[in-house]
Amino acid sequence: MPAVPDAAGSAGATRAPSLTHTSLASALASAMSGAFPGPGDDPFPGTGAKRVASWRIRANSADPVRDLDAVHRLGGRFVVPGDIEWPRQLDDLGDTRPLGLWVRGPADLRTWALRSVALVGARACTPYGAHTATDLATGLARQGWVVVSGAAYGIDGAAHRGALAAGGATVAVLACGVDTAYPRGHQQLIDRIAEQGLVVGELPPGSHPTPSRFILRNRLIAALTRGTVVIEARHRSGSLVTARVAARLGRHTMGVPGPVTSGLSAGVHELLRGEATLVSDADEVVELVGAMGQLAPTRRGPVLPRDLLAPAARQVLEAVPAGGPTPATVIARRAGTAPDDTLARLYELHSLGFVQRHGEGWRLTNTATLTSNARRGGT
Repeated sequence: MPAVPDAAGSAGATRAPSLTHTSLASALASAMSGAFPGPGDDPFPGTGAKRVASWRIRANSADPVRDLDAVHRLGGRFVVPGDIEWPRQLDDLGDTRPLGLWVRGPADLRTWALRSVALVGARACTPYGAHTATDLATGLARQGWVVVSGAAYGIDGAAHRGALAAGGATVAVLACGVDTAYPRGHQQLIDRIAEQGLVVGELPPGSHPTPSRFILRNRLIAALTRGTVVIEARHRSGSLVTARVAARLGRHTMGVPGPVTSGLSAGVHELLRGEATLVSDADEVVELVGAMGQLAPTRRGPVLPRDLLAPAARQVLEAVPAGGPTPATVIARRAGTAPDDTLARLYELHSLGFVQRHGEGWRLTNTATLTSNARRGGT
C-alpha cells in the first residue's frame, strides 16, 4: 500500500482545523455576499458565475463550523484547491471543479490519485462481472495501483473488496456526505475503506444522495484517476458517463467485453466500438496507464509437443492417416518427400511416441510417450 504521510508531512497542512475552518468560512462568506473586490480576490478562480450563484443559495443555510467539527470527529478533513493534499488533476474539470473535498482516511489523497485507476460498472451485475471486477482490482493492487470506485452495490463493491483483500489501496468516492453510508448495506465496507484507504465526497457531512448527485460524483471519479475501466454497463448506465468524462479529460477509457447477448454488456460494447480500449486483466490496464515499457505479456495458446518438431518431421507426421496402418511409400506421396527421407522421419517420430509401426505400415499413436525409451538410454 502507498505510504501515508505523517503528521508533519504534506497532509498535515490541510488537516489543521483552524486553517480549514478559516478558509471554508471565508469562501462561504464571499459566496453569500457576492462581493468580489477584484479578479485577484475571487475565491473561486476558474469557476463559472452560475455555479457560484448556486453555491450562494446553498451557503445561506450552511454552517461550516458545524460541518468541519463533524468531519473532524470522524478523523477527516476538508481539502481545498491550493492545499498540498489537493489533487491537481481535478483542475482539469474547469468550471465544474469542486469547491473542495471532504476526506476520511489516513492516506494522502494527492499522492494516491497520482497512481490510480477507476473500476466502475453495473449495480445489478452478473457473477461474471463481479468476478472480473474483483480479479482486476486484486491484480492492480498487487502492482501498486490504487483502485477508485463509488462504493455502490455490484461492480463498485466487488472492486473495493478485491483491492482490500489483496492488502491494497482503494478510494470510495461518495455521492453523499462522508459520514453517511450509502448504500446502507455497505456500512461495514465503507468503514473498512476509511480505515485502510480513503472515503471522499464533495458534499458536506449529513448530505444524502440524489440521482443528480451520482452524475456529479462520476466526474470526480473520472478526473481523479489516470484511466477508467467499465465492467458491465447498460446503454443508459451512469458508468458510461464516467467513461465519457474520462475521455473528454484525456484519460484512458477501457472496457471489459461480455457476452453479446447480455444487455448488461451492451453499453461496454458501444464504448469499445468507439475510442475505448479492450482490456481483460490488470496487466493490460497497466500497459495503458503505467509507465513506458510496462507491457502486458504476449498472449498465446499452449505449446503442444508437435509444435517442437522440426519442420520436416512435422510435415511427415501430418501425412500419416488417422486410420489403419499405412505403408511408408503412401505416406511419402502424401507428404511430398522422398521415401528414404520419409522413413527416416517416421523412425524419429516413433522414438518420440507420435507413431507406431504395424507390420509394413505406420499409424498414429493415441498418446505421445515422450519418455518411453528413457530406461533404454534414450533422450
